[in-house]
Amino acid sequence: MKYVRQMGLILFMAFIGEVLNKVVGIPLPGSVLGLLLLLGFLLTGIVKLTQVEEVSGFLLSHLTLFFVPAGVGLMTVAGALAKNWLVLLLLSIFTTLLVLTVTALTVKALRRKTS
Repeated sequence: MKYVRQMGLILFMAFIGEVLNKVVGIPLPGSVLGLLLLLGFLLTGIVKLTQVEEVSGFLLSHLTLFFVPAGVGLMTVAGALAKNWLVLLLLSIFTTLLVLTVTALTVKALRRKTS
């Protein structure tokens, strides 16, 4: 029953994110809004880590399975991707470097804050 409760809490946050997306019109996917809401609740202590920890760990350990549908979807538009391969390659390189930079700066700031 504990796992059902934990999964229900995560899905409820995703649902609230979807509702916020439709009502407020924030230009972010509802699932992302829901997870940001969950993060905010975790940081403020409204939701305790123990309330979502085990199911979250399970979902993270099986994260690669969630990319299979996206990969199959890419195969259906392979022709359009082939026409724009250079732009996609450059965007992939740029966004990878951007994520690495932001991650490094975040870790640096957090280390400075904790020490």
